[in-house]
Amino acid sequence: MQDTTDTPTAIQTEPLDPAAAIETAELANRSPRLYRRFGKAERIGHIGLGISFIGLAITGLPLLYSQERWASGLAQAMGGFEAMGFLHRFFAVVMIGLFVWHLARVFRRIVVDRDWGMLWGPNSMVPQPRDAREIYQNVRYFLGRGERPRFERFTYWEKFDYWAVFWGMAIIGGSGLILWFPEFFTRFLPPWSLNLAALIHGLEAVLAVGFIFTIHLFHNNLRAEKFPMDTVMFTGYVTEDELRHERPDEYERLKREGRLAELETQPAPGALKAGRVYGVVVNSLGVMLVVLMLYALFS
Repeated sequence: MQDTTDTPTAIQTEPLDPAAAIETAELANRSPRLYRRFGKAERIGHIGLGISFIGLAITGLPLLYSQERWASGLAQAMGGFEAMGFLHRFFAVVMIGLFVWHLARVFRRIVVDRDWGMLWGPNSMVPQPRDAREIYQNVRYFLGRGERPRFERFTYWEKFDYWAVFWGMAIIGGSGLILWFPEFFTRFLPPWSLNLAALIHGLEAVLAVGFIFTIHLFHNNLRAEKFPMDTVMFTGYVTEDELRHERPDEYERLKREGRLAELETQPAPGALKAGRVYGVVVNSLGVMLVVLMLYALFS
């Protein structure tokens, strides 16, 4: 009889289920699920707002810093200060038009469609107690003292950016209209209001450009999970992993409501590449303007 004392024993393995193997291979090769976050109107509005904003900045800041050599160079590249003033007013009309269009859409959704979720709840841009709590939680998270907030559809910084547009239209837009139509406004405003409008318009413009291309740029592009660019405003979609990780409360809510399937979408051909080109151009121009403003400040 053969001695099997030193014979290595065979490793016992579970039999491989062919169906499970096929499913595992399909999951590994399947493209990630994409969920619609923004519709076509929101994306067009954001792109139009970005183009008009950078246009206003490029044509307006050289007027404010006209004593600087770089301002004269930019003005000459655009056909002189007079041509630049015309372009500035053109971009102002575009931005005001987009703002009125947005207000009309909001009015229709609330008054006509009776979409009360725009005024309160997870789909609303109105600041709520939850936002204050998430600010506190996020500060603790930055300091390593707590967990990351479980964000819903809109974060507190996105709401701040949204309402900053209303502030900008009221302050920068209002003062700009006073400077554009001085004869009309001085019929019921004192003459010194023109000097005040010029001061407010310039200072708020510097603040807006500085904020958009530092704080806003960081939140939407330079965060670790978004670097080098968040393309959702160009493509309109996020991956399932992005939604689950960045906005877990929204993901869980949509899952409970059974709405994930209806939001599943397909990538738009060319949208990702075009969005990246647009983002690089606009953000590069914006950062350049911030550097030039700092140079003018310290020189």
